[in-house]
Amino acid sequence: MTSPTIHPLGDSALVCAVPPPATLDCQRRIWAVAAIARAWPHVVDVVPGMNNLTVVFDPLEVDIDAFAPRLGDAWLTAADADEAGRDVEIPVEYGGDAGPDLAAVAAHTGLSADEVVARHTAGEYVVFFLGFQPGFAYLGGLDAALHTPRRAVPRIEVPAGSVGIGGAQTGIYPAAAPGGWQLIGRTPRVLFDPAGASPTLLLPGDRVRFTVAGARR
Repeated sequence: MTSPTIHPLGDSALVCAVPPPATLDCQRRIWAVAAIARAWPHVVDVVPGMNNLTVVFDPLEVDIDAFAPRLGDAWLTAADADEAGRDVEIPVEYGGDAGPDLAAVAAHTGLSADEVVARHTAGEYVVFFLGFQPGFAYLGGLDAALHTPRRAVPRIEVPAGSVGIGGAQTGIYPAAAPGGWQLIGRTPRVLFDPAGASPTLLLPGDRVRFTVAGARR
């Protein structure tokens, strides 16, 4: 496992980061270190990201010069977290109005639209982390044959539930928002409910499978 770089983020946080590419092994280590850091005194928040972990602390109680080596030691000694996540099925209507960029992804990859859907639904994805907006899960495990650059011009509004491909990842927009991912379908499942006991449907470590929910038009 590559040794991380650790640097301050203001006077009340440290970022522990390793260089790309993003891998499941790296994310497992991040989850493990996050679990350790949450138990430390005066830690206010722990935020896993892609190839990085941000630890927020009380600057009046923590000596940042002593804290940084402690975080580095945790990275080197932590046992990678097991995948204790859940299996979550996401039904998707592919193509048509629900997936207006399916044809563009097919053209870029040299696959037919049916082959894009078949490969997308054949994968098992793991939630690496949540970001961008509440409940937006960045999923690892996209078939390399489906890697497609983001749109040159982002959309002003992407509908909630849209399933897209952005580079080497696939993900689902929990709420309507501007976005530049290539939209290949849409799911009726609710990804974020602030009133729910667990507001986000997906959590780091969850395993996701997409299924075909409707015929393309």
